[in-house]
Amino acid sequence: MKALFPAALLAAGLALPAGALDLTSMSAAERAAFRAEVRAYLMENPEVIMEAVAVLEERQQAQQTADDVELVMANAADLFDDGASWGGGNLDGDVTIVEFVDYRCSYCRKAFPEVSQLVSDDGNIRLILKEFPILGEQSVASSRMALATKLALGDDAYKQVHDSLIAFRGEVNDISVRALAAELDLDGDAILAKMNAPEIDAVLAETRALAQRLQISGTPTFVVGDQLLRGYLPYAGMQQVVEEAREDG
Repeated sequence: MKALFPAALLAAGLALPAGALDLTSMSAAERAAFRAEVRAYLMENPEVIMEAVAVLEERQQAQQTADDVELVMANAADLFDDGASWGGGNLDGDVTIVEFVDYRCSYCRKAFPEVSQLVSDDGNIRLILKEFPILGEQSVASSRMALATKLALGDDAYKQVHDSLIAFRGEVNDISVRALAAELDLDGDAILAKMNAPEIDAVLAETRALAQRLQISGTPTFVVGDQLLRGYLPYAGMQQVVEEAREDG
């Protein structure tokens, strides 16, 4: 019985609500003895610590998921219907994916063909693209070119430029803008004329503010239904998240 006492005492103490085990009511000797017994128990049973850490991580993840759902719901209009972002795929789809993208982001480039394939394979996904240039001046220049194309030439031309920029490795400047536009049979001068338009400044500022509200600091970030996915997720993982959103919806 004496050998079982420390473990029983520890278990009872951990099971009590916070504050129920009042160490301040113990004498100094009792507190020292209790702490020694707890330490000895944990040293003999270190797996208890890992189990506790696992439970804590599960609770934190569940809380993060719940917080993200609230953030998405609170910002739904700006995410799904801002009137400025490109929308494609099935515009009447039952699941919407919003992607925050930076053209200089290696993981955005890695995700691009997989997201495109998923939208094509599924056939019932609406895709919304948010220009979120965070990796320097060339990221900003790339987003300005894409948005200028949308402003000057429309949604179809924007998608052509978007798809080209995601793979483009050079510097975005007047020469390369004209060259890329020519490859796509688009009017480079019309694009350049809109590169510094105040409407583009407004879109970029609004997207940055939206990202801050959603606590997004990196790319790619996806919103799938009411879930936030911070970072790259392979095709199979994205497909599973889409199915979960479909079931929840």
